[in-house]
Amino acid sequence: MTAADPAAAEDSTEPTPAAGAAADPAGSVAGHGATGDRTEPAGGHDAVRNPAMTATAPTGGRRCPNCASRVGPRDRFCEECGRELGVTRAALPDSEVPAEPCAGCGQQRFDAHGYCVECGELRRAPDRRAAELDGVVLITDRGLSHARNEDAVAAAVLREPGSTSIAVAVCDGVSTTRDPQVASGAAARAGANACLSALADGLTTEAAAMAGLESAWLTVRGDTSADADSASCTYVSAALRGLGNGEVEIAIANVGDSRAYWLSEAGSRQLGSDDSFAQTLIEGGVDPQTAMRHPQAHALLRWLGSDSVRRPWSDDCVHTMRTSGPGTLLLCSDGLWNYLPDPADLAARIAASAPSLTSPAATRAAARDLVDFALESGGHDNITVALIPVPLFDRQG
Repeated sequence: MTAADPAAAEDSTEPTPAAGAAADPAGSVAGHGATGDRTEPAGGHDAVRNPAMTATAPTGGRRCPNCASRVGPRDRFCEECGRELGVTRAALPDSEVPAEPCAGCGQQRFDAHGYCVECGELRRAPDRRAAELDGVVLITDRGLSHARNEDAVAAAVLREPGSTSIAVAVCDGVSTTRDPQVASGAAARAGANACLSALADGLTTEAAAMAGLESAWLTVRGDTSADADSASCTYVSAALRGLGNGEVEIAIANVGDSRAYWLSEAGSRQLGSDDSFAQTLIEGGVDPQTAMRHPQAHALLRWLGSDSVRRPWSDDCVHTMRTSGPGTLLLCSDGLWNYLPDPADLAARIAASAPSLTSPAATRAAARDLVDFALESGGHDNITVALIPVPLFDRQG
């Protein structure tokens, strides 16, 4: 898998700048080298994009970042130009990254799937991409064995006075299908966007999680052919809503074997279960370690693709919880949990690298450590991690 392109993040509202001062621009993406070998970005092993903070100015002082018209503190759209307000988004990898010249012929023209239009060579891409949205940290890494990154992750955050809503989706392309990165990228973006829209419209987190899942599936079906080997992917998402009293409502939706974990000193657990042959063995009484050694352990029973059945999710694919924390919600592909499947071990790993996730800097360190651990353990698959600390906090530091 080719590791992905730069973080695509957008901040769609800004506070009115003080007189004589310019509003802070959105942060820029730190660059990675693009070679066939693993590369180190300038400024550190994984440069994290910090998009400009979504902020709410005092009543009467908030302006649309697009047309500068005054907007109310609770407005979701600018009445003058229609710009969406209060939302930040990120998606990794970003197919719009400027390409290095083709290693095969030197040209710089590539199709939507990353192949050179002149000679058919797969585009070389950075090994790791990272992004941050208001304390939510996303990292995806090619790993050590695959030619490209077939994972994808997307997130969207809506901050309103007294309330925060977050949607995150992680998808893992099924490597035995054609162009699996097309499915994973489309599903992650569609799922996160539809989930956040549902949260903004006042739906429950459970309904929002289902709205995101259905949108992801329909998007994959629309973007891929109906062939037997058409692009397919797994899907796991989280819908979070701050309830204003320090409590957070969470809903998880999953299809396939990408996972969600709740990690806390008070107790850690996997949220949901895999749609895999290994899970079938475990439910039949086989111990998990033995089940995971089966040659068909990772064979999927459900997935998102044009060849998947109508409504390709189980009746219990959504799991909900309420918590005041402290704790961490982790979404990840099997490139991580293959090496750290146990919730208690994941929690211990995070605690060792960042004892308290009370700042974005600590969350970044914890996410980076998880990905590095997977690489050090073999890195046989793409690795994708999304970390969301609870209680939710504004991005500072």
